[in-house]
Amino acid sequence: MMKQLKVSELILNADGSLYHINLRPEHLAKKIILVGDPQRVPMISAFFDRVEYVRENREIVTHTGILNNVRLTVMSTGMGPDNIDIVMNELDAVVNIDLEKRIAKDEHSSLDIVRLGTSGALQKDIPVDSFGLSTYGLGMDGLLHFYKNADINEDKMTKAFIEQSQWPGNLASPYIIKGSERLAEMIGEGMTRGITATAPGFYGPQGRNLRLEAAHMDLNEKISAFRYKDQRVINFEMETSALYALGRMLGHSTLTICTILANRMNETYSKNPKETITKLIKLVLERITADHA
Repeated sequence: MMKQLKVSELILNADGSLYHINLRPEHLAKKIILVGDPQRVPMISAFFDRVEYVRENREIVTHTGILNNVRLTVMSTGMGPDNIDIVMNELDAVVNIDLEKRIAKDEHSSLDIVRLGTSGALQKDIPVDSFGLSTYGLGMDGLLHFYKNADINEDKMTKAFIEQSQWPGNLASPYIIKGSERLAEMIGEGMTRGITATAPGFYGPQGRNLRLEAAHMDLNEKISAFRYKDQRVINFEMETSALYALGRMLGHSTLTICTILANRMNETYSKNPKETITKLIKLVLERITADHA
């Protein structure tokens, strides 16, 4: 007999929607675009042929609609791996748990989830206003270690990273998870590919100093110097490793593509960030719906 989930584990709102994301099954498409900024959701859905549902709770805003005969959901997550932990578990629950009976469904449904983010490049040769595709997510956040992870970590690459970077023992143990090759093939033509480092914060964890001094000021240089076969770390952001880890464990396809708004090595920043972000949105929407146009 299947285990019925407790009300304190699977938390639902009065209308039967998931507690944080405020969605029921009818609100969600199988192709999902995630963004951090809630204001970016209407920027993307403005390109839809029509919008069917608009849902909102806290920083999580969701629009579901149709573009080129393809049903799409665009959702904001807010910032950080902790928010990704909430969103990914609840998205999976929408499609793979019978919310009325509170039990997992016999048949698994897999989602295609593409995150469109912003990031800072960690290699001098990557220009501002270009696009970076995350072949792997390098987790500095420790989230994976809170789950029974079924050996999804890239152990050899992770070991090489720890050794080459002389990873500080008082930080969370790193992990490296691969993104979806299928989605990368569908969307990633002409983009810079490489490992994306996911930090659990924007300032100290990424080596920034305002009034507090970062404890490991040489960490960015060590991360950018890492090499494993043909892989290198191309950029810094705050969500990808959690997205890839939870996607793999839950059986969904995940991919991150980021606009390079800053180059941390060259100390440069985009002069037209909104223009670059809009260009990426149009490109990804075109490619993710191309087979159905």
